[in-house]
Amino acid sequence: MNKTTSLITLLLVTNTLFAQLQITQDTALNQDLIRTGLIHSPLPLDASKSFEANNWQKKVLYNQYLYDGKNITDWQHAGLGKIDFSADQTISGKQSLKIEFPTHTGKRAQGSPSDPDYATYGNIRTTYPLQGENWEKYNRIEFYIYPDCEGARVVNLNFSFENENKSGKEGRHSASHLINLVNRQWNRCFFELGEYNRDNVKSIGFNCTVKGKDRTSGDVSIYYIDQIELQQIEDPDIVSGWAPGENRIVYSTTGYMLNDHKTAIANFQNKNVTHFELIDQKTGQIVFTGDIKVQKTTIGNFQVLDFTAFNQPGGYKIKADNIETPAFQIGENIWDNSLWRVLNFIFCQRCGYPVPGKHGTCHTDLCAEHNGVKISYGGGWHDAGDLSQQTLQTGDVTFSLLEAYNKLKNQNPLLAARLLEEAEWGLEFILRTRFGDGYRASSVGLLIWLDGMFNTLDDISTVRKQNLSFNNFLYAGYEAYAAMTIDRDPMLQEHLQRIAKEDFKFAMQRHKEVGYGEFLHFYEHGYNTSESQYMATISWAASMLYKLTQEQQYADIAAEYIRFTLDCQRKEPLGDTNKTRGFFYRDKSRQSIVHYIHQSREQVYMQAMTLLCETQPKHSDYEKWSESIRLYGDYLKGLMQYTAPYGMLSSGVYHINEYQDSVSFYRLHLFPPENAKELYTEQVKKGVKLDKEHYLKRFPVWFSIFNGNTAIHLSTGKAAAICGKFLNDETLLSIGREQMYWTVGKNPFGQSLIYGEGHNYPQMDSFSSGEMVGEMPVGIRSLDNEDTPYWPQTNNACYKEVWVTSAGKWISLAVEY
Repeated sequence: MNKTTSLITLLLVTNTLFAQLQITQDTALNQDLIRTGLIHSPLPLDASKSFEANNWQKKVLYNQYLYDGKNITDWQHAGLGKIDFSADQTISGKQSLKIEFPTHTGKRAQGSPSDPDYATYGNIRTTYPLQGENWEKYNRIEFYIYPDCEGARVVNLNFSFENENKSGKEGRHSASHLINLVNRQWNRCFFELGEYNRDNVKSIGFNCTVKGKDRTSGDVSIYYIDQIELQQIEDPDIVSGWAPGENRIVYSTTGYMLNDHKTAIANFQNKNVTHFELIDQKTGQIVFTGDIKVQKTTIGNFQVLDFTAFNQPGGYKIKADNIETPAFQIGENIWDNSLWRVLNFIFCQRCGYPVPGKHGTCHTDLCAEHNGVKISYGGGWHDAGDLSQQTLQTGDVTFSLLEAYNKLKNQNPLLAARLLEEAEWGLEFILRTRFGDGYRASSVGLLIWLDGMFNTLDDISTVRKQNLSFNNFLYAGYEAYAAMTIDRDPMLQEHLQRIAKEDFKFAMQRHKEVGYGEFLHFYEHGYNTSESQYMATISWAASMLYKLTQEQQYADIAAEYIRFTLDCQRKEPLGDTNKTRGFFYRDKSRQSIVHYIHQSREQVYMQAMTLLCETQPKHSDYEKWSESIRLYGDYLKGLMQYTAPYGMLSSGVYHINEYQDSVSFYRLHLFPPENAKELYTEQVKKGVKLDKEHYLKRFPVWFSIFNGNTAIHLSTGKAAAICGKFLNDETLLSIGREQMYWTVGKNPFGQSLIYGEGHNYPQMDSFSSGEMVGEMPVGIRSLDNEDTPYWPQTNNACYKEVWVTSAGKWISLAVEY
């Protein structure tokens, strides 16, 4: 046998082995993972189970063409580029609207004075005036878009809608909706109008912001738009409230864990529907029959389908009356597929790395300068839908990946190895951004692609840098954990141990100089950190260093600083019937309770307490630590009644006068309106009154663009899992699982918030890297001043913007199970 024949034989055998490799229980996902080289290129999108695909199945009751090749003068143009009519690309057989603009202007990008790096090269906007038309008999608008963008791997366009509110009518009157597109093909698109006032429609339009050129980008972008049609569709999706849509069953579209509480929620208009069935996906046989029970809760009356008693692994559908759900799994390792998908999203967000099909090596000429030293800030992961970067966000995600590796290395070594590889990418960035004197390159707001060459027009050397004790305490803890985790590189371990001790020392020095409160940049997501959380973070980091080094000084610091946090925990019952207690105040003044509106590190309280108990079990304060864990666990259990029959953890207890603590109030609420204090009171009173001074809020109080609930309830779910394992409390463990069920579909909208996971996942706001399997949003929010969930199709920041923080929180919680 010659060498060529031997090589061919080896390749054939290797391909056969890979084809037989069972990475997951999902054959299609297995093949996709193999084709990516186990995610060294993005997983392919499957739009067939998406929210958009489901909506195309809805019946159109009647329609009217709005635009079908009318005169160019009907369209108005502003900004860069030009508009025209063209027959080059058309669906209607007539002329389509052609939008053309340059991908680069030859000038430096312009931003606001307060954040000059968060800049663009301008935008193009085209508007179609409608002279106050009444569209109340329509609830959807459909149109086609053909992008012809040379070299563009990511293409999208914004659709805008504006209703002129002449009568002072309450409600929503305008929208901007981002649509992710496929280059060089016709994309059928729609926008749901149902939630918007449309009695006096002023205009619709399309717009795009110019953000520079990626490696393969051409000089011009062109979009053709055709066949704009108004429609009235049957059975539109709900966008707010607790009740599912009519004749819908909402459930965990991934599935349910064995021996866990298993429920779905329905809204049948036929009240004679009294029972439901579980159907085996493979055989079509009925395997379980249950009664539909009406459950009266604090948020309404619901039809609940409970199949907790059924515990056979497999794929199943729920059927009631003539309604049948897609299949879902019941089993033990049901979250592994989601971990692969979310890992894919994180990989796609890599900065300073060529992501196939997304972008080339990026942002190498993005720099930070300190004391005459300049370092490139290209690395880690882009933070969200834009191209911003925060070192601490990369640190948080790195820690979650390392946690996941440790949890899975024995039960799923292939997935664990890939998680570790991605963690090492983040870890390299954490180490490389150190200046060695306590300072680190910390963050930059960014919207544009750079050319990768130094000393050119688009260079940026103003990346923020700072020496913050809070950040360095977290870095020290993450580095210590990494040193105890990465055992395949002894020299890296040795380096990490040294760096962890150095960063902890820098943090402690800065703490002794300025204490708590030195948060300089409100765009960074540590800005809202409370003093009680700050002290818990010191304790947690010190315990990590003690676990790594066994040096007593770290144990002493950990025990000392947690005392402040313990003094901030509410131990006296409130005046409600449940005698609520166990939550944490921001500081010892007890004016404000700990809340979050966006980023959350709620889990750090329990991480600190349990790590103290683990590392110092004979300490004289051990009972205080374990009692704190028990009190907090009881608090979480008490929250669950307020969102039943759903499982989402509520935001928590609020004091009616927290706005009087102005320092804490404005650290939490960025860009508040002038009447923020009045709005605070109104929103708090929309919650459940507990006693004269306290209310229970299901969703946070929030006013600004920074809002969305995913990181908040997942981090609290992580805390529940930590407590549950320490206390051996199955109720708390179930609370953690319920946060995942909510995320993948057991919410009023029946949507999975992980693209590609389960069913009915929507497009999200990802204008820089396009749609990605595993992407997760900032999350479901509440509408205006209400305390009810709100999740419209409208795709914009920040609630629907993709965010690596949400991905990190998901991974951290999922691997607890």
